[in-house]
Amino acid sequence: MSESLYDAVGGDATFTRLAAGFYAQVRTDDILGPMYPEDDWEGAENRLKWFLAQYWGGPTTFNEQRGAPMLRRRHHEFPVDRAAAIRWLDLMENSLAQIDEETIPPAHRHAIWDHMQRVAAMLINQPDPGTPPARAH
Repeated sequence: MSESLYDAVGGDATFTRLAAGFYAQVRTDDILGPMYPEDDWEGAENRLKWFLAQYWGGPTTFNEQRGAPMLRRRHHEFPVDRAAAIRWLDLMENSLAQIDEETIPPAHRHAIWDHMQRVAAMLINQPDPGTPPARAH
């Protein structure tokens, strides 16, 4: 049996650092910050850590605590436009960059980043300003 990415990059400690680095930036971010309740920063950080750890082969804490991820459904109440998705990626990239390549080697870093780009794009639920509405056929 091959080692999971979770184990290969240092397990819980690495995903804790990634989530903490991300949320340290979100707290003061003008686009993403207002989407989070002021009284649940720790909960949000834990949920991100649990999700990422589980996705990459770690413990199933997310499912145990929250049920199936259902990312689009869980985020539908938040106005996620392209600017918000790009900002999410910017902050996540900053957090990922704080973790050295010895901990997260380039191949694993690429896999994580590719996944983050797909998730950010998938969560967009608002049109870009100036985009004409879709026409009914």
